[in-house]
Amino acid sequence: MLSACGSGFGGSSSSTATGLSSSTSGLSVLIGSSGQAETDAVTAAVSQWSSGSGVSAKVATANDLPQQLSQGFAAKKPADVFYLAPDYLAGYSSNGSLLSYGDQLSNKGDFYPSLVKAFTQDNKFYCAPKDFSTLQLVINTKLWAAAGLSDADVPTSWDQLAAVAKKLTTGGVVGLSTSSEYARLGVFMAQAGGTLLDDSQKPVANSAANIKALDYVKSLLSAGSLKFAKDLGAGWAGEAFGKGQAAMTIEGNWIVGGLSKDYPNISYKVLELPAGPAGKGTLQFSNCWGIAADSPNQKAALDLVQKLTSTDSQLAFSKAFGPMPSVKSAADQWTAQNPALVPFLKGADYAQNVPVTKGSADVIKDLNSKLESLASSDPKTILDAAQKNLEALGK
Repeated sequence: MLSACGSGFGGSSSSTATGLSSSTSGLSVLIGSSGQAETDAVTAAVSQWSSGSGVSAKVATANDLPQQLSQGFAAKKPADVFYLAPDYLAGYSSNGSLLSYGDQLSNKGDFYPSLVKAFTQDNKFYCAPKDFSTLQLVINTKLWAAAGLSDADVPTSWDQLAAVAKKLTTGGVVGLSTSSEYARLGVFMAQAGGTLLDDSQKPVANSAANIKALDYVKSLLSAGSLKFAKDLGAGWAGEAFGKGQAAMTIEGNWIVGGLSKDYPNISYKVLELPAGPAGKGTLQFSNCWGIAADSPNQKAALDLVQKLTSTDSQLAFSKAFGPMPSVKSAADQWTAQNPALVPFLKGADYAQNVPVTKGSADVIKDLNSKLESLASSDPKTILDAAQKNLEALGK
């Protein structure tokens, strides 16, 4: 396996007219793979690009991507191109580890604006979103029908969600299950008009909207119609849903692969999450293709990223391992190929990004630990702690 600590290639480098380094050396590509299907798909796409460009390239799958990236940057010998999560963007951009190349992409205008925002730091578009996922409502259609529910009962408001969750809770089945982390419960904050950081990056964790959101979640917990996955003995909500312990769940489009692999007999349907007091809301998740500032062949790296984020490549990746393309030009074809999953794509129009400010990941980790006991805790107290921690980041 190729390490992130070096490209494994020799060669001399120079600068091009665009200011990007150019070298006779090949490229190293480091990914964090969800499985063999993803590894094979990325390897095939890189190989195809390599054959056409004449530049050699090798793909390596990281055992611990954050650690290997950190080691590579520290040694000044990082992989040339790599997966990068939003919560690492602020740190690596501020210390000069990343090439800010987004504005040089010929397909810059094709990416969903909210995804461009996720990978923009200090007004610089650093890296191309490689794909994305949103959270929506997934229902067990057999349990839905058994409870006497029909299409007319699809919830479009919080009150309606509470009503169907109550009706679906019977025997050993809970109406709704999801995880207790912000990366799931945050959808209710968005639907109430809240967020953790506003557009100016000002902390607003303990806003009235967020308190209203957690009060609502707590009411579902108190009614017994919502249970967190861990309280059902499940590793994640997809497992609880797949085992028939929950009639509904809030998850991303990765659940499709999980159910197909582990629970192929489950009949389900994906719906848009109901609107809250402020309207529709969800969260979205993405990684980008990072390019190292220390890469000796940034020009070739940029060309490779152009290939990997093209419409055709992203549609191939979607077919191979499930993510949604990050470019609008792929939407119609993806929709035609995945009609049952369209609610996930619709979320792109109103989804919020998870905060990426330096240090925010630690704040969210602390918030998650407190949300685990939401059923017996005061929502305002939980959010006040998050507000204090976020404010401390700016000091």
